[in-house]
This record gives sequence, structure tokens and C-alpha cells, in this order.
Amino acid sequence: MQIRQAKLGDLETLAELFDLYRQFYEYPQDIGLARRFLADRISKQESVIYLAQHDDGMALGFVQLYPSFSSTLAGKVWILYDLFVRKEGRRQGVAKALMKRAAHLARETGAVEINLATATSNSQAQALYESLGYKRDDEFYVYALDSAGIAPE
Repeated sequence: MQIRQAKLGDLETLAELFDLYRQFYEYPQDIGLARRFLADRISKQESVIYLAQHDDGMALGFVQLYPSFSSTLAGKVWILYDLFVRKEGRRQGVAKALMKRAAHLARETGAVEINLATATSNSQAQALYESLGYKRDDEFYVYALDSAGIAPE
């Protein structure tokens, strides 16, 4: 298996994985949306995406991180927003390898932290994160304002 940073040339392969990822979270299949979204992130350099591939070239999974900052820690942080491994790659250490590559990016860029969130029901992901030293935040609630709340009154 190899892990490398995704480029625009990987868009078709990555869009397929991203569409499967969205379907995992019960969003409708939309390969066009996946392609456009990823093309924007890569071309505008708004995120870093690592792609895991089997030695035979099959795309196994990806991780996507967004740069941000922590005011309280006064430093750069990475938001690990997406992690996905297709069924054929599960239980082979793909997710763990992608997470380790994400940590390497954080070290390379002098980040002070990596933040992530996962569904409360995703116990497999939680076990992985905790095995890698991530600590669950029991101090803060996470809130979101959807597009209806953002729209002008």
C-alpha cells in the first residue's frame, strides 16, 4: 500500500471514494457533486487530501484535512474532516496508515493540534482514534448553523 497526496489527476478515483463516503453518511449518490467539490478543494489548495492505494493501483481510502488556527493554543491546527476506507480495504490498517500520515502533516507544518469529530454511533472510528492517542472532548458541545439559519432574513 502507498499513501500520497492527491492531485487533480486523481479526481475521478477520489470522487468515487468521496461519493461512497457521503453515501455512508446517508447522503444521496452524486458523483458530479463529489467531483466538483474535490476539484475546488484541490485546485484552490483549501485542503490536503491523502489517497491510499493498494500495490495493484486500487484506491482504498482517503483522508481530508483543512487548515485552521487555535486562538487559545496560539497556533496552527488541522481539522481532520473526512476519513474513509472502502469495504475492500477495511481491517487492513488503511485507516490507521492514513491517520498516521495526517499526524505527519501536522508535524511537518508545525501544527499544535489535529481536531476531528465523528458520529457518536461510530464506535470503530472512536476505537481507532483513541488507539492513536486522540482524546475525546467531554468539556465542549459542538453546534452547527445550517443553510436555513445562514440565509438572510
